[in-house]
Amino acid sequence: MSAKVSKVVLAYSGGLDTSIIVPWLKQNYGNPEVICYCAHIGQDDELGGLEEKAIATGASKCYVEDLREEFVRDFLFPLLQSGAVYERTYLLGTSVARPLIARRQVEIAAMEGADAVAHGCTGKGNDQVRFELTYMAFNPHLKVIAPWREWNIRSREDALDYAAEYNVPVSATLKSIYSRDRNIWHMSHEGGLLEDPWNEPEEPMYTLTTSPEAAPDEPEYVTIGFEQGVPVSVDGERLGPVALLLALNERGAKHGIGRVDLVENRLVGMKSHGVYETPGGTILRVAHQGLEQLTLDRDTLHYKDVVAHRYAELVYYGQWYTPLREALDAFVRVTQQNVTGEARLKLYKGNATLVGRRAARSLYNLDIASFTMSASYDQKDAEGFIKIFGLPMKVHALVEGK
Repeated sequence: MSAKVSKVVLAYSGGLDTSIIVPWLKQNYGNPEVICYCAHIGQDDELGGLEEKAIATGASKCYVEDLREEFVRDFLFPLLQSGAVYERTYLLGTSVARPLIARRQVEIAAMEGADAVAHGCTGKGNDQVRFELTYMAFNPHLKVIAPWREWNIRSREDALDYAAEYNVPVSATLKSIYSRDRNIWHMSHEGGLLEDPWNEPEEPMYTLTTSPEAAPDEPEYVTIGFEQGVPVSVDGERLGPVALLLALNERGAKHGIGRVDLVENRLVGMKSHGVYETPGGTILRVAHQGLEQLTLDRDTLHYKDVVAHRYAELVYYGQWYTPLREALDAFVRVTQQNVTGEARLKLYKGNATLVGRRAARSLYNLDIASFTMSASYDQKDAEGFIKIFGLPMKVHALVEGK
């Protein structure tokens, strides 16, 4: 038996791993009181019967809190504004949720007088880092229990056997053994068939989106309104953060939008193969980029791409609660002051295509940009600009004797 704890708050999803952790904690840490905590951030039907299940497996109580509004407003929309994408394609759906869940878990530990927190993250994954960095940021005195780094369970098959031995009800089976994470932003799939990156994902694996082949044969248009980089309306109807994202999820899923198949570099040093479904988030990203094309000057837009890359790393590495992320957010907020307007997209067979954008403070000037001669731009001025701009190349050529 490991060192005793009196009360532990477990980050609980009701899935295979966290379900078997409840009896395991009681067996291995001196029969502590186990309190389960689940943040409702868009799992929907996965939350049914969660409290009853937790108590049936040995927990004294189970908190289930609806944090969707805070998640979308304070985490997803700032992520969208930043433009952060990890390794070119991953919209960070799992990564960005962990800081909120772990912070609230620490707050509940304080409310309950717990001396420990626990999570079901494996010792090979990124989530263990995201949870534990957040624990450190808010209460470094809590004991952290990570069963996957302690027990002798080495596979999902072992976990299923343990669940059967202790009568823990789980939905995972050997036939359908994908490891999934769902929230209002996305669904992720790992394991099973995907462990060989040569394998094409099987269609029944997808849970949110229609296959592009089965999507409607007619395109659908959607117009998204933004205020200072924050989405506020769909087709002219003003919606709150949760309702807006749910509406775009439904539209995008119907048209097979937001599927990503990625071999990514985990923080712990290995590569992993995952498939993600992010229908509404993909639509929002394309729309937001469309408005930034109009409203950001060249230097700011280009430098914002540099910041977005670092921002994505911070989110992926679990460093949300750091001074650097707050500083980058300050930069991003300034860049978004004029990102107010509308973007129109065409949704068709897996694609969200930007087909129109307009903004009150657009930097696009038709009189200057038009191919038609105008008084606003004297094309003769270009000759002097080119000579000055190319002067270093000219000098280099002269030195080389060309």
